[in-house]
Parts: sequence; C-alpha cells; structure tokens
Amino acid sequence: MLRRHARTACTALAAAGMALAGLQAGTAAAAPDGHDPHRAPTARTAAQTLGADSAQPELLDAMRRDLGLTRSQAVSRLANEAEAGATAARLRQGIGGAFAGAWVDGAEAATLTVATTRAADAAAIRATGARARVVTHSLTALEGAKQRLDRSAGADAPVRYVDVRANVLVVEETRAGAGARLVRSTGVPSELVRVVRTAEAPRPLYDIRGGDAYYMGGGGRCSVGFAVTRGTTQGFATAGHCGRAGTTTSGFNQVAQGSFQASTFPGNDMAWVAANTNWTSTPYVKGSGGANVQVTGSVLQPVGSSVCRSGSTTGWHCGTVQQHNTSVTYPEGTISGVTRTTVCAEPGDSGGSYISGSQAQGVTSGGSGNCSSGGTTFFQPLNPLLQNYGLTLKTTGTDPGPGPGEPEPGGTWAAGKVYAAGDTVTYGGASYRCLQGHQAQAGWQPPNVPALWQRL
Repeated sequence: MLRRHARTACTALAAAGMALAGLQAGTAAAAPDGHDPHRAPTARTAAQTLGADSAQPELLDAMRRDLGLTRSQAVSRLANEAEAGATAARLRQGIGGAFAGAWVDGAEAATLTVATTRAADAAAIRATGARARVVTHSLTALEGAKQRLDRSAGADAPVRYVDVRANVLVVEETRAGAGARLVRSTGVPSELVRVVRTAEAPRPLYDIRGGDAYYMGGGGRCSVGFAVTRGTTQGFATAGHCGRAGTTTSGFNQVAQGSFQASTFPGNDMAWVAANTNWTSTPYVKGSGGANVQVTGSVLQPVGSSVCRSGSTTGWHCGTVQQHNTSVTYPEGTISGVTRTTVCAEPGDSGGSYISGSQAQGVTSGGSGNCSSGGTTFFQPLNPLLQNYGLTLKTTGTDPGPGPGEPEPGGTWAAGKVYAAGDTVTYGGASYRCLQGHQAQAGWQPPNVPALWQRL
C-alpha cells in the first residue's frame, strides 16, 4: 500500500467532428414528455448531457500535457467519448448475451469498436458508425471466470481483469507460476486466460473540494474524493482504506473537519466522511494550479476514455481507462469492481477524485509506480459508493425541474437515485431502460437524455 503518514509529506467546446455522428440523429427521437402530449421534449445529445460541451480550460490543459493532445483534440475527444458511451450502451442492450465489450481508440477517441460473439450482430453495430469485431468469448463468460479466480486469488496474483480488446481474462502475477496455479485450482479454462508477469504489486494510496488533503485523527493523510450530501449533512466520498467508522478527520488546513460514518475495505474500497458545520460541500474538484473543475454528474465512461485524477500529493494528472470491473488483491485482502487506469499516483493521493470531462468517475484506491516514471492506478467507481451509503453527489448547473404550476409527471423515476444499466423506470406514462449507470438529477428526466435512457 502507498500510505502517506502525516509527518511526510475541458472554455466552451465547439461542435466536435464525430465518427459516430449518425448516432446523434437517432438519439434525438423523443417520446411525449408528460407536460404536453402534443409536444416532444428537447432531447440532449450525449455530449450535452454529460457536460462535454462545457469543459473547463484546466481540464483541457491537463489532457494536453498528459495525453499529448492539442486543445482542439481534447475538445473533440470529450465529445466523442460521451457519444461513444451512449452508443455502446444501446448496442449492449440489443446484443444481449453475445456482447463482448466496447472501447474507443484514436487521439480524439473517434473510433468506437463493439465486440460480439455473434456474426449476425455486425451489421447493426456498423449501422451506428461503430466498428464491429466478432470474437470467441462473451463479456459475461469472461467476467464469470474472473469471479471464480477472485475467490481464490492471493497477493502473488494481485490483479485480474477482462481485456475487452484482446477478448481474454488477464491475470497479473508477481511470482512465476502463480497465475497458472490459480487457473488450475479454480478449474477456469486456460484458453480464457493470459498470465502477465509484473514486478510491482498494487497497494492503496494512503496518505472539501475533491483532491484536497485531509488528515486522519490516528495519523496519516488522504485526499477528498467528491463532495456529497446526505439529507442536510455535508461531507465527502473517499477510500475505505483511509479510515474506519468513527475515525476523526481534519481538513487541508488542519482544522477539525468531521468523522468517517461508514467504511468498507477490503471487498470494496469506499467510505464517506460527514463534516461538521464549519465545512460545506462544493461541486468542484481541485484542478491544475488549484482551479476549480466542475462536477455535473456521475456517468461512468467506456474503456479507452480519458480520465483525470486530483490528489493531495501529486495534484492533477490524466490518463485513460484501461479496464472496468477489475479485481485487485492487496496485502490486506481483495477488492473487486475497481477500474484500472494509466493515471499516475503516489502516497497521499488515496481517496482522491477521478473525473472524465465533468463526470465524476470514482475515488483513488491504489496502484503501482509513481508520477515520475509512470504507473497504473485503480479507482473505486463512485455510483456504487453513492448507492451503498445513500449519498447525493454535489453537482453544478443542474436543471431546477418543472416551474411553478408544472408538476412532475408521475412515474417511478426519481432524482437522486442511483440507476444501473438495465434498470427500468416509468415516467410520464412511458417505460424506459437505463443505458449507462448514473445518479439521476433534476434535468435528467428520461425523455430528455437519450444518452442515459431508452424508451421501451
């Protein structure tokens, strides 16, 4: 683990040229919105829904530095990633059990590839503007095999994930033969697995705007993930390995701040801290040079997408998403469901914010390497954390909802609830299926955001 003890120390975007432009026309088809049966709502593109059209300069600058992009490329990339995520989500619903993953490629993330085990799906995939790849193993089969490995894995095979590009389950081993022994002992077919030798074992990054430092009462420093509320209580999400329920905290200025209300580690790496009345949650992450980066939602982005991290040791760094639903075995135990990235981190960055455009992704768990030579890090996705503890992400620029005299149409959809892909709701007399996991907020009613909801 990378523990830091207390004593140590994207400007509004122009419309991006889209390789997936054909999708946007399809997402604009709207159903009645419940206010006026003769009027269709103004459906937002995925880029508009996720705030990719209003990324701040600090985010774009960091993407230029860490991803080697021009400003124009960074602008285009954020828009393309948003649209790709929506396309992949809709295709997954249509493909069903044959779905084998999706990813974006290119400096501007202009190419979306969707994999399937069924050749008959290729035409439908290409019709959206995406590339089709027919592979052998479904995502469900590979993830099922990973779950079997997770139950028996030890620290000598610390990382397991599905590489959707290679259509294989990867096991990283720190000791020769550990991966093969794990595969044999669990009965997982060897053709599903590729073993990779690694010299470094990941460990949590020990040591109220996202990315700011906070200090634990028993010693040590971590980083704020994202500001949250629970009812009238202010607070923040962070990593579970940073503290246990009851652990007191002080802020970046060493002023008494609050205490951990709940914490899970290992298994997951999630926690939240309730702040005292001297602290107020703000919808920002600390960006390059200390500038505020806005948080507008929590839609998880696809493999290959850009992602930036803020932490109290190394500040603001960017990279890309490598794999979702990764399992990592630390010396303290296994955590599952984390996302693997190319972003660097160091001790004290634990708990800090991962953000893609303006969409909150998760909190820093652990990793290997550093910000001088580079490294691999893992984040705990935010939406499960919000759902588990009944928290509401603090966001900016949310729609206030219906005006006076305009009651919300009836249905089961509710702002503040965390929805997972595949969940179904009713709204305004129609039924909808969730395409991308997110925490609902005012202005994101299903008819208005086809990037997130599909009418049934």
